Amino acid sequence: MEKLLELLEQDCTMPVAALAAAAGVPEAEAKAAIQTYEEDRTILGYQAIIDWDRVRRENVTALIEVKVTPQTISGFDRIAERIYQYDEVESMYLMSGSFDLTVIISGRTLREVAQFVGERLAPIEGVTGTATHFILKKYKEKHLVFRPQDPEEREYIFT
Repeated sequence: MEKLLELLEQDCTMPVAALAAAAGVPEAEAKAAIQTYEEDRTILGYQAIIDWDRVRRENVTALIEVKVTPQTISGFDRIAERIYQYDEVESMYLMSGSFDLTVIISGRTLREVAQFVGERLAPIEGVTGTATHFILKKYKEKHLVFRPQDPEEREYIFT
């Protein structure tokens, strides 16, 4: 049923009949599998990916590298749980390399993001350093390509 999960990840709006046909399984089997996946939390939710630039909504997204001192017994999990509880945190990952955690957050302004880092994230016990990177433009997310905005006015060059 891995094919069914891949199809749902690509387009969760597909009707069950279409999903079943594409996965090569009977519709009842696909429906039962989806229900099981939802109940056992293999499927965590369904979400649309919105290109907010197209509706002119001001938003700032930041990727924050976080260095932490792992806790005895719980390692990184306890600090990670404390961080991901904040509403601003959209995604969070344990990393290999020169930092330990990647935190992705969104805010309305640069100041809002800076306040989150300075007032909420950095003071957490065990956090030893942060580096914030602002996302300037999204080209692709979750396998979906963001196409460029249509130009509002064309520039003509006469020679």
